[in-house]
Amino acid sequence: MNAGLKACATTVERRPFGRTGLTVPAVGMGTWQTFDVAGASAESHARAIVDRALESGANFFDSSPMYGEAERVLGRALEGRRGDAVVATKIWTASAADARRQAARALALYDGRIDVYQVHNLVACQRTLDIIDELKAEGRVRLSGATHYSEAALGELQRVMESGRVDAIQVPYNPRQREVERRILPLAAERGLGVIVMRPFAEGALTRRPPAARDLAPLEPFGVTTWAQALLKWILSDGRCHVAIPATSKPERMLENAAAGRPPWFGKKERELVVRLASQA
Repeated sequence: MNAGLKACATTVERRPFGRTGLTVPAVGMGTWQTFDVAGASAESHARAIVDRALESGANFFDSSPMYGEAERVLGRALEGRRGDAVVATKIWTASAADARRQAARALALYDGRIDVYQVHNLVACQRTLDIIDELKAEGRVRLSGATHYSEAALGELQRVMESGRVDAIQVPYNPRQREVERRILPLAAERGLGVIVMRPFAEGALTRRPPAARDLAPLEPFGVTTWAQALLKWILSDGRCHVAIPATSKPERMLENAAAGRPPWFGKKERELVVRLASQA
């Protein structure tokens, strides 16, 4: 990591990723929709977002072949600085042959290594984990994981967690979607799994009608100046959550998101306030 990045890296808290041995920033970046672009101008803009993420220390990037061009665009944005990033991506196919093709492509995009390789939405989970395990044994993948966006699939995800086959999980969590609090987060903590939080803004549903500035005033001592920061800090104030991955199409928003990844963290009163405000958003 170069000197400029070192100077900025302290802006986001670094957290142990469960008991995996990996350390991650509290805030990272997703690439769904926002990095599914093509053309020099659009890809240059994506690189500017990655620039801001790296400068702020929010250097965890999540992608998937499901996201169109996102894996490729992220890989290109990281050219020459792959060592500054923690890359999580996914395999998304029911075909073993396609899974191996997806893995070969992703490894080529990310300089031959993937930090967290996940089964996207539990598709062909056991067979895909076999492939990921082979890549781990070869030293090309560090950690395995599984994801799902639906609360209806949490039972299946729980069984995968209990099997001992994954090092990490990725789940939706925000003040409106809290089912993971009941069984998934406790189990992840018990087993020392890394936890990635997707959909921190409920796919935009929580940010369409943000609370007034006066309603956020009690959160100002915690460094919160925007509703998006309040939502991120609400998630990250639960220490069982290691990295939240909001997506953005704006470089300046990346810096705003990263600022939510610094202490102090909310207590019970502040988290309850955010839940009340979210119910009105």
